[in-house]
Amino acid sequence: MPAQAPANPPLNLRARQAEWQLLAESIAAMDPHECRRHFRHLVNSSLAVFTSFVEHKGDRVCVGFGTLLALEGAKGNVMLRKYLIALLFICVLPAFADDAALTETSRGRIISTVLDVNGGVVPGATVVLHCQRPCEEQSTISSELGAFEFRNLDLGIPYTIGVSASGFKDWASAPIVLTPDQSIFLLTGVQIQIAEAADSVTVYASQEQIATEQIHIEEQQRVLGIIPNFYVVYDSKNAVPLSAKLKFKLAMKVSMDPVTVAGIGLLAGMQQAGATPNYVEGAKGYGQRFGAAAATGFSDIMIAGAVLPSLLHQDPRYFYQGTGNNASRLRHALFSPFICRGDNGRTQVNFSSLGGDLASSALTNTYYPSSNRGPQLVFGNFAIGTGERMLSGVMQEFILHRLTPNARKTY
Repeated sequence: MPAQAPANPPLNLRARQAEWQLLAESIAAMDPHECRRHFRHLVNSSLAVFTSFVEHKGDRVCVGFGTLLALEGAKGNVMLRKYLIALLFICVLPAFADDAALTETSRGRIISTVLDVNGGVVPGATVVLHCQRPCEEQSTISSELGAFEFRNLDLGIPYTIGVSASGFKDWASAPIVLTPDQSIFLLTGVQIQIAEAADSVTVYASQEQIATEQIHIEEQQRVLGIIPNFYVVYDSKNAVPLSAKLKFKLAMKVSMDPVTVAGIGLLAGMQQAGATPNYVEGAKGYGQRFGAAAATGFSDIMIAGAVLPSLLHQDPRYFYQGTGNNASRLRHALFSPFICRGDNGRTQVNFSSLGGDLASSALTNTYYPSSNRGPQLVFGNFAIGTGERMLSGVMQEFILHRLTPNARKTY
């Protein structure tokens, strides 16, 4: 039985490359002894490889040497030399290529490019090579052109590629199995989609900006769409403290509202009919009563709604409760002239309201007729003002929020 030829030994090109590197280094170092030693070793090993190579590729090598001899004898014939050179490459180089392929196909590569849905390259994407143990995962970053590559991969193992990038959805490939017939795999279709927009946006603003916007909302609150209802907060949980500027602005807004002015005119007419205070009758008396009512109302709003709240850091508004049983809500409403919320969010004695009513009542002693002046006027008006605030709180808690269009839509 004829002996079988041994399998083709791999042409260890990497070993030859390393030996040439050592030889070059010894020459550069001007070391004759090391240079001769590396050169002899390189020649001997190369001859051994070449001898083995000839044994297994003898037919092609013989043709190659025959071609070289023919080239030597055909120096005068240029055309013939060209054909012989071509024959040399055809016969000998495939033998080297076959042996070089043996070393390459034992390992594999995966190559691809990361693109977006529009076909544009995505640089800086994180690419991860996933595989099962004992295989170890690898990762890389796509280049400026979106390209990436994984080398020296084992054949026959399922791999998957995962791609992630900021602002894009994650992408994953189907399993990839490298084989000797397809050791270099060009992965296509690596296109990542832009991440969906966020469902909500958080907007940050200063306390002053939030308070300004809340005051703007409160200035739209009118009972039956007519009567100002600016000093009530329906969104009590989210209310922020007012600055002194906003407290004065709100007080001036209420004082100068046309409906407020009309209310003062109506009150002066009722006092004219009741002949109180003791001003003269006729147009002059009506004018005096109108001026007294305007001064009383303006001083009460400004002192209780702006001056003292700014000095004492208290909130002059009524905070609608709206929840709990009726007794709890009634108690909250009746105590509103005596209990308030401070700018620090804590419950405080309402010195602003009480002090404003008392100061406004005391000022009436300066412009009321002398026959009406005295402690009875001061404390009588103070009691009336406090009682009006208690009644207003009950109305706000149980009735007016239903008659205020903006509040009715929300609460």
